[in-house]
Order: sequence, then structure tokens, then C-alpha cells
Amino acid sequence: METRVWATVWSVGLAGLLVAVVLVSATIGPVSVALPAVAKATLNAVGVPTGVSLTSGAVALFGATVSVPVPDLSYTYLFSLPVESTDETIVRGIRLPRIVLGATVGFALAAAGTVMQGFFRNPMADPSIIGVSSGAAVGAVATIALSVSGPFSIQAAAFVGAVVTAFAVYLIATEGGRTPVATLLLAGVAIQTFLGAVVSYLLLQAGESLEQALYWLMGRLHNAAWSDVAVTAPVALACVFVLGAYTRDLNALLLGEEDAHTLGIEVERTKRVLLAVSSVVTAAAVAVAGAIGFVGLVVPHMMRLLVGPDHRVLLPTSAIAGAAFLVATDTVARAGPVEVPVGIVTAALGAPFFLYLLRTREVHSL
Repeated sequence: METRVWATVWSVGLAGLLVAVVLVSATIGPVSVALPAVAKATLNAVGVPTGVSLTSGAVALFGATVSVPVPDLSYTYLFSLPVESTDETIVRGIRLPRIVLGATVGFALAAAGTVMQGFFRNPMADPSIIGVSSGAAVGAVATIALSVSGPFSIQAAAFVGAVVTAFAVYLIATEGGRTPVATLLLAGVAIQTFLGAVVSYLLLQAGESLEQALYWLMGRLHNAAWSDVAVTAPVALACVFVLGAYTRDLNALLLGEEDAHTLGIEVERTKRVLLAVSSVVTAAAVAVAGAIGFVGLVVPHMMRLLVGPDHRVLLPTSAIAGAAFLVATDTVARAGPVEVPVGIVTAALGAPFFLYLLRTREVHSL
């Protein structure tokens, strides 16, 4: 009971911080918007899905165009507060989709990073450790290099590439119904190296699309739309909810597989679930935002110093903190005279902070 209360207190506090970061971020841009207007426009954007219909979308490949059905959600909005039309358009139509998508991606990556560090019992583990990001990169860059266009074409290719890669690494590392963690890690490193070579080759063939491919690889949120949020947020929330149900098992795995088995944990089944769900939530995040590094590595460390190693507290707090962290870093990325990909900012901030942890804290074991 005490753990549950502790998790709730920290989660509520961090959720308040996230709301504050979101509101402040929405005021910042080429055109400043007052905080009260931002708050009203944000409330006006709160809606619930009330229906779904199919619209027609075109997919182009090598000059051929195919019509495909695309789902279109309709919403009922809960508020209708008075806001100037210009402020409403800027906040609700331009800034909020990017901010909410950034929060969703940060939420997903930090949760996956927390699980991966516990799963591998390695503080250097992050969501990309088994090649998920590399698989997404192959799918996305191949789509760009081959000039495939259509609704969610890059995102869909990246998601499929990520999931297929995670599944392949799992099959390679599994023998006799067991998946040794060390073998899984080494297989992930080998697959990442191979897929890195594939991405390099595709970049050579990208031609005029090279800049777009490089921008994706750096991590970006600049073209975010509400449709991206509608696709990504349900996957992220559902996956983190499932991971939350396994926090006790994850705590047991920290003791070692033999001890976890003694405590009644179905070790191999738990490992499969954690690996599969973490891979899916990472794939969903990377598919819409590109390869954004250090969120899943640094945020769990930061929260572990604050709340301790118990995953019942660490997982929800890391996820919420990850959302706030990515919104804040993306605000920095777009606030300067020249906008830069958010992946550059997370790396520039995350790497020095991680070096600081290495020098001042014990991060060699969990």
C-alpha cells in the first residue's frame, strides 16, 4: 500500500510538471501567445472520439498510384472557451499537435528504457538495444529513397521494420525455448551493425531525398499532426499499461532468473512479454519521430536517483518524466533562430548529463 501511495504521489506531481511544461511550451514561438489564451485553446482541443469513417488516400511507388482506405476519426470537443482566432489556430492547429506528440514519444521511450534497463540488468541499456531503432531506420530510409508516398507511408514502414527486427533478434537468440539475456544483447548488437550498413547504402542511393532521410535519422517532430497523435497515443498508453502489470515480475528478475523462478515467476514467458511490448512501444514512438536518443537512457537514471529502483514506482514516474523531458527539449530545439532536430538537442543535453552520472554516481549496476 505504501508503494502504491508513493507511486501515486510522485506520478501526480510529475503530471503537474508535465502540464506546466506543455502550457509554457505552447506560449513559445515566432509569435508569442499569452498563457491564459494557451490554457483556453488547450482546453478547447480536448475531445473524445465519437466515430470513425474511411476516406481515400493515394500511395505512389515508382510512378504508380494506388488508392487505399484511410481511417478518419471524428471527435466531440468538451469545451468551447472564447479565444482569438489567431491564437486558437497557432496553439491548437500548429503547436499542440507537436507538443502532445512529443509528450507521447517521450512517455513511450522512457517507459521502454526503464524496462530494458531492468530486463538486461544493465544501466547502459536503452530502447534501441535490440535493434528496434535500426530496423525502423531501414524501413523509413528505404521508403524515402524509393520515393514511396502516401498517408503514413514512412511511419508504417518504420514501424514494420522495427517490429520485424525485434522479432528476428528474438528468434536468433532463442534456443530450446530459452532466451539468454546475454545472447539477446549480442544478437541485437550484431543486427544493429548490419542494419547500420544497410542504412548507409540506402543513403547513398537516396539522391535528392538524402536531406529528408538524414533529417528523419536525427529525430524530428516538426511535421507533427493530430493524426500522428491519434495513431501513436493509444499504442503507447496500452503498451505502458501492460508493462505496468509486470513491474513486480521485473523487480524479481533483478535478483536473477533463478531467484525469480524460485519466487514463482514464469521467467521465459515474462521475458517474452516484456521484450515484445517494449519493442512495440519503441517502434510506435520511433516510427513517428525518428531516432531520438538518450530519452530512454537518461530519464530512467534520473528518476532512479529520485524514487529508487522499485519498478512499481520507477516505471510510471519515468514515463511521465520522459514526456516532460522531450517536450522541454523540443521547445529548445524550435525556440532558436534556426530550428534543429530534437534528436540533436536530446543528445547534446543527455550525453553530458550521463557523463556526470558516471563520474558522481554509482551506475555500474542496478
